[in-house]
Amino acid sequence: MKNQKDRSLPAFSEEPREQLRGVLATAGTFIFWGIMPIYWHAIASVSPLEILGHRIVWSVVFLGVLLAFQNRWKEVTASLGSGKTLAFLLASSATIACNWLLYIWAVNSGHVLDASLGYFINPLLNALLGILFLRERLRKLQILALALAGTGVLYQVLLHGSLPLIALGIGGTFSLYGLIRKKAEIRPLPGLFVETSLLFLPALAFLGYCSFSGTLDFAHHNLRLDLLLLGCGAVTSIPLMTFAYGAKRLRLTTVGILQYLSPTLSFLLGLFFFGESMKAGDAVTFCLIWGALALYSSETLFYARNTGRSSPLVQKENS
Repeated sequence: MKNQKDRSLPAFSEEPREQLRGVLATAGTFIFWGIMPIYWHAIASVSPLEILGHRIVWSVVFLGVLLAFQNRWKEVTASLGSGKTLAFLLASSATIACNWLLYIWAVNSGHVLDASLGYFINPLLNALLGILFLRERLRKLQILALALAGTGVLYQVLLHGSLPLIALGIGGTFSLYGLIRKKAEIRPLPGLFVETSLLFLPALAFLGYCSFSGTLDFAHHNLRLDLLLLGCGAVTSIPLMTFAYGAKRLRLTTVGILQYLSPTLSFLLGLFFFGESMKAGDAVTFCLIWGALALYSSETLFYARNTGRSSPLVQKENS
């Protein structure tokens, strides 16, 4: 009866108190994701591949305990019984691993601004993938927004003779991950457990190789570093819980606007905390993409307000 009641809940709550809780939980999640570069920077002495290995291994442990506590193993076993769902999760696990690795490397290599740009362009890449793979149609102003963002990327190519690969790689892998997960019929937390479980043995084998070769940092330096590496599972999983709690109580358009807290905070951290500099040409690219985002978001909000529909602007997973 309890499960039946949960399934009957609306996609968002109109009750002011529940909406306030939703806003606080969702905004808190995006703020946390926005300041995550500080966490990765604190373990910058560890190689990105080892950090990724710890993130996978300890996420499996943390999520396994959490799912057992919530008695949600049936959701996991149901996904394992579907070959189609398992195939999608195998593809999404590879995609999110690439996203995590690239993001960690970018932060610890002095490219926080590029990483933030990747998540600024993510909603626009989502729209592009929707056109290419889901046969979705965009309205005129949304098409104009994509063209404006494309102009920003083209400007980078003409200015530097190369694409903004870090930003496109981070934004692109995350958008592709969202597209794949859209096809997998499983909820976020059980899905993340299956994804990380599929990567568990390779990650554990890599950490074992590092230990055998004498390059493993875990348990070879200080307790603080060890605790931060152990915490990779919690900092990956807990925000997903708060996001799921908040998003259930809000319209997707509200969530979509709140999501810009994350790359905005990362951008500010890159400038003022990590001391990264922005060239004039890069500023032009950022401004064009910010303009595209403003146009795309405003049009989507206006359309939702006048039609009563809620157009998604946000992915339900993050780095």
